[in-house]
Amino acid sequence: MKTAITEMFGIEHPIIQGGMHYVGFAELAGAVSSAGGLGIITGLTQRTPELLAKEIARCRDITDKPFGVNLTFLPTFSAPPYPEYIAAIAEGGVRIVETAGRSPEQYMPALKAGGIKVIHKCTSVRHSLKAEQIGCDAVSVDGFECGGHPGEDDVPNWILLPRAAEELKIPFLASGGMANGRSLVAALAMGADGINMGTRFMATVEAPIHDNVKQALVNASELDTRLIMRPLRNTERVMINAGVERLLEKERTLGSALTFADIAPEVAGVYPKVMVDGEMDVGGWSCGMVAGLIHDIPTVKELIDRTMAEAEQLIRGRLDKMIAA
Repeated sequence: MKTAITEMFGIEHPIIQGGMHYVGFAELAGAVSSAGGLGIITGLTQRTPELLAKEIARCRDITDKPFGVNLTFLPTFSAPPYPEYIAAIAEGGVRIVETAGRSPEQYMPALKAGGIKVIHKCTSVRHSLKAEQIGCDAVSVDGFECGGHPGEDDVPNWILLPRAAEELKIPFLASGGMANGRSLVAALAMGADGINMGTRFMATVEAPIHDNVKQALVNASELDTRLIMRPLRNTERVMINAGVERLLEKERTLGSALTFADIAPEVAGVYPKVMVDGEMDVGGWSCGMVAGLIHDIPTVKELIDRTMAEAEQLIRGRLDKMIAA
């Protein structure tokens, strides 16, 4: 399948594995790229630029296909050494970066100087247009269904994607709720040039996370996520668990007096405990409503091949027959 995204990034299938904290290691990124998609190493999971350079080298040992690195831009008071991270990416020969969080505008000159194409994750049309204006090559449009931070507008992809198609000139990916061939065909129909899958790739053989997490995704339904930190305007969609229930009770009890310090036990330092140690009730970890569409733990290649086969069958079989009729 050829789209503007496959042509831009030199990949076989229009499927990108989004950056995920303590999930996007070389094992997963390399497997996705080897299977024809675009794997993404999560940059800030690597605590230093030097460690990121080593992770990039590890991924090169796994695949000879293109892969990228995710950089999430945090508030300036806690900013990591982004110039050094960008230098490690460029020196490692990576030419694709997925940015998220705050606007990457101040870092765009350095990224472009490294010959890097930039995909920025956006939760609204206005932010997507800003990304286009500052020189991003593509955007990943995140609907309200997505795991992690869906923004504060609460617009689902059935509206957000067609609106993005109306406004954007650069290619964009559909993110949030993407799991299979149906997702891909629907996204293409609504104007996207590919899909960004996060949560779905967590439930794969190669995802380097604890089996408890994978089984939790298989067992979950679309009703098993919750929105946390809404009172702080830092909304995050997470899997429900005992820690999240404690956090939500604090939000209800404290109301407008809530501070980040009040919920720090349920959000700070949670990811290694969940993803590495399999402690499922410690607090909030990002998970999309797409959990309701996850029923197995295939290899990455099986998942991508199955997605593409489903998409082709839908296009050539179901949809083409409707036109012919």
